[in-house]
Amino acid sequence: MQVQTMQNNSRDAMAKAGFKAADNILSAWNCTASQAQNILKLTKTTYHKFKANPDTVKLSDDQLERISYLLNIHQALRIVFSNPANVKGFMQMKNHNDFFAGRTPLEIIQDGKFGDLYEVAKRVDALRGGLWG
Repeated sequence: MQVQTMQNNSRDAMAKAGFKAADNILSAWNCTASQAQNILKLTKTTYHKFKANPDTVKLSDDQLERISYLLNIHQALRIVFSNPANVKGFMQMKNHNDFFAGRTPLEIIQDGKFGDLYEVAKRVDALRGGLWG
């Protein structure tokens, strides 16, 4: 029983920190609340509840994985760009390679489809010469 409680406390702490980090990143990318809710797969009520009281954050495995992709995208952008404006602005920049086809990365992930988030993360990681490249 004690081990289970410790695991739950660790998961809760990870969820709380992850939500706060992801929310800060999405905010830096100028995401609307609606876009953030879709990307994180949170209802409007839950999203605002978590923002108002991060101690209430409980996330599913899917939501934690989404946050992991957002953190990885942000880290890759920090490696690729030395200018903070580019790190923050890249997700709003139109891209004309075959996959993006004139869309911004944010336009692709804003509907909350997990596959789209994965594909954008893969391509951003490739910019830094990452494993998916």
